[in-house]
Amino acid sequence: MRENPAVLAAGRRHSVGLRSDGTVIATGNGSAGECDVPAWCDIVAVAAGNVHAARNTGKSHTLGLRSDGTVVATGWNGDGQCAVAEWRRVISVAAGWRFSLGLCADGTVVASGRDNEAQCETGGWREIVALAAGDWHSAGVRADGTAVATGNNRFGQCDVAGWRDLTAITAGYLHTVGLRADGTLTATGQRGSGACDIEGWTGIVSVAAGSHHTVGVLADGRVRATGDNGHGQCDVGGWRDIVAVAAGAAHTLGLRSDGTVLAVGDRADGRCDVGEWAGIRTLG
Repeated sequence: MRENPAVLAAGRRHSVGLRSDGTVIATGNGSAGECDVPAWCDIVAVAAGNVHAARNTGKSHTLGLRSDGTVVATGWNGDGQCAVAEWRRVISVAAGWRFSLGLCADGTVVASGRDNEAQCETGGWREIVALAAGDWHSAGVRADGTAVATGNNRFGQCDVAGWRDLTAITAGYLHTVGLRADGTLTATGQRGSGACDIEGWTGIVSVAAGSHHTVGVLADGRVRATGDNGHGQCDVGGWRDIVAVAAGAAHTLGLRSDGTVLAVGDRADGRCDVGEWAGIRTLG
């Protein structure tokens, strides 16, 4: 089972949406050009880079996957994280802090950008079907439902070797969450924020990890969230008819089945100004 392409993306200070016609919309802090997506077309998935919480540069980047398997990028390129022009046969993309990942059709993974913590050491990965980029680490799901991870492991966020029966994976600042085929979750990493407190969750069909929080969509369209709620990023209890979510540093996006988008959390820089968005691609 391959993961669904990402139609919403939330970074530290910006949000990105993929419209049904293959164009892209973005809002928030665009000081490094991360919101310069109006000219993009024929896009089938998007990803938004994060900015490590200790840094206040606000600079990040955005990736777009084209239907032909090539990738486009915009925004901060200080570590070569936007050097994706040569990528080919890519089927999904992920963006972390100063690095980018691409999952290729043959199950291998390409990477560019910062590799100080070995987060780009994915050259030996094979049979990958799902991919995630945290701030300092990378994680993937193999075709057999097992997981692999590389990068900073200070809090055990890469301790995924025993995971089984996975269909998807997501990575935050210092934690990693896996979605099992039975709709339950498993998590590893820093537990202080509560972002790993997903025991007992059932009926989950998709999951997203923010910097310090985790969000899951239930089969009936409701949403659960756990972790840091200092900006209200976990206030999703009233959401209904949700088909996809994205989690940023301190905000959360939810896509309704009608193609409109909800947002909660830190509203600075306009990152939650999605009330007028419509026609966002829905999956199904």
